[in-house]
Order: sequence, then structure tokens, then C-alpha cells
Amino acid sequence: MHLDTLTLRVAFAVVAFTLALLFYFAAYRSTRSPYSAWWCIALTLFLAGSASYLFNGTVHQVWANPLGNYLLIAGATCVWAGARSLRASRPRAWQLAAGPAVVTVSSALENPAVNVWSGGAVFLALMSLMLGLASRELWRLEPGYSRVRIPLAIAAGFFSAYYFCRLVVYVGEGPDGSVFVTYFGSAVTTLVTMVLLVVVSFSMAALSSEQQTRALRAVATQDGLTGLLNRSAFMELASDELQRLRRTRALGSLILADIDHFKAVNDTYGHAAGDVALQSFASACNDTVRSTDLVGRYGGEEFIFLLPGVNPDRAEAITAEINRQLKSLRGPGGSRMPTASYGIAPVGHGTAGLEDLIATADAALYQAKSLGRNRTVRGIHAS
Repeated sequence: MHLDTLTLRVAFAVVAFTLALLFYFAAYRSTRSPYSAWWCIALTLFLAGSASYLFNGTVHQVWANPLGNYLLIAGATCVWAGARSLRASRPRAWQLAAGPAVVTVSSALENPAVNVWSGGAVFLALMSLMLGLASRELWRLEPGYSRVRIPLAIAAGFFSAYYFCRLVVYVGEGPDGSVFVTYFGSAVTTLVTMVLLVVVSFSMAALSSEQQTRALRAVATQDGLTGLLNRSAFMELASDELQRLRRTRALGSLILADIDHFKAVNDTYGHAAGDVALQSFASACNDTVRSTDLVGRYGGEEFIFLLPGVNPDRAEAITAEINRQLKSLRGPGGSRMPTASYGIAPVGHGTAGLEDLIATADAALYQAKSLGRNRTVRGIHAS
């Protein structure tokens, strides 16, 4: 039985509508993950774009064809945004709007009233670009993120390459050429897209669940205000790291920090200013330490660091750099950020347990406070 483009587009719209409903109820409502939200939006846009093309050949083609191009590029952009949400922050508004805006203008300039391929070259190029970027985002996920990231990355990469080949043939021989109609025409593309959407739908649901699981894990291990490790997570990770340092006979440093006169900040400027001070200190810490170092909020205005392979001299230089960054920042109303005091406990070959190290650093911190604050004091080697 011969299936023409119109029949396939109706079938695609039905499949997209069904998948959007299933994905919304099976994935988004249970996980509320950004990835599933982006895919629900993408499927809805694909559905609407396919429906717009049904007006081709009618008097409504003049607006329906550019609208269909706009909606499909917007859907592909959401596919990229969903893949990006698995490892990075939400894209900016202009990044989401640029592609759809460009293809709409291009379509409007190529006589859409009589040309069903108005804006065709730009449309194909943007589809290839956005799906290629989605594939790139999936490849850049850490290897252990999910077992389905590779199949999805391959699927997105295949689609990107397919649309690029469509673009090359389209530019070379036009939409009426025999090669384009046979291998890259609307009917073939609609059928391939429909089949692939059904195949990858289960993988999309799995990634949504993984994203939600990681988000919950982050909530359980991170301090809500500063984004650093919370106390229990730091203690667990630091204990494991100390065991590794003992096995490898490596050195290190543990630092206990306390923001100076923090109560005065709250009393003078309000608790919002105190929160800004805590967040600014955490930001200065993240900008100074390495990704392999452990940094946590120990409680209130106290913070704790474990720096593997860092001797006390280097640890003291790190505290000085954190204070330097704090000095350059301003709080609400232009107020200066408070200083901080530090106590350092060296980690040696015969270092005792984590609690003893913390006690050593705490004693050094107390001495720093007694000497006038805004300074670093080294504790006696804990053994």
C-alpha cells in the first residue's frame, strides 16, 4: 500500500501526540525532571509543526508553512535543551529563540504562498545543527551517567547526519530532484522520524529517571544555601579520602574556617546579608580549590576543607586567596564582605582519624580568633 506524505504526516501527528501523553504521565509527572519537561514540549511542538504542514496546498499555506518550520526548529531546539539539562544549566532565552526566528524570516522571504519548501535550506541546516548539538551534549555526559546515553547520542547523531545529507542534496539538485525525493523527501523523513521516536521513547524515560535520581542525591549531599557538601556528606567522603591517603602515604591538609563577626552581619544588615556572605564565601572557595578537593559547610558560618596532596604552606596560600577574593566582593548596599579565620591541621603519614584532625584544626582556629581574627594558624601535627 502506498503511503503519501499527507497520510504519513497525519500518522506522525498521532504518534507524536500519543508519545507526548505517555511521556507526560509516565515520565514527567513522576520525575518532574527538566529533561522530561523539555521532551514533552518538543513532542508537542513536533505535533503542532506536522499539523501545520497539513495546510500545504491550500490558501493557508502562506502562513502555515513558515509556522510549521518555526515549530519544528523550536522542537529540535528543545531536544538540545533537554540534552543540555542533563549536565549544564538552562540555556538562555536567545539561544532558544534564535533558530526558530531565523527559519521563520527565511521562510517568509521565499514566497511561502506557492513554495512549500520556503526556507528549506535554512530549515535543514538548523535541524542538523540542533540535533548535532543534542548528540554532543549526550556524548559529553560522564561515562557512568546512564546506560542509555550512548544509544540516544547515536540516534541524535544519525538524525543530524541525515538532515545534513538532506541539506547537501537539496542545495545540489533541489527538492524535486530524483535523489532527494527518493531518499530525503518529506515522506521518507516523516516515516524515519516516526519510527525512531517510538524506538527511543523508552530511553528518554530512563534518562529522565536518572536525572531525577541524581537531583535527589545532590539534595541529600549538598548544603541548600551554599551548594557545598553538607556536614554528613563531607564527613563520609573525607573519611574515605583519609584512608586512601594513609594507604598511599600521601600528605594533605584539613582546614576549618569561620567567618568573622558573622552575628554582627546578621544584626546590622539582616539575615539576607548573612546568606549573601555565606554564599560569597562558598563561591570564593569553589573558585580557589581544585575539583578533587573536598569543601563542606560544617555548620552555621563554619566551613571545612580536605586538601589531598597540599602541604600547610600551600594550604595557607589557599586561605589567603579566598580572603583576597572576599575582599573584592560587596554585599547588599555596597557593604564589605566579612573576613574569615582559619585553622590548619596537617595530614601526615601517621595521621590519626578525622575527628582528631578536626580537633587540631579547631584548636588552631580558636587561636586565630584569639589573635584578632582574619588570619590563619597552623595546628600541631595530629598523630
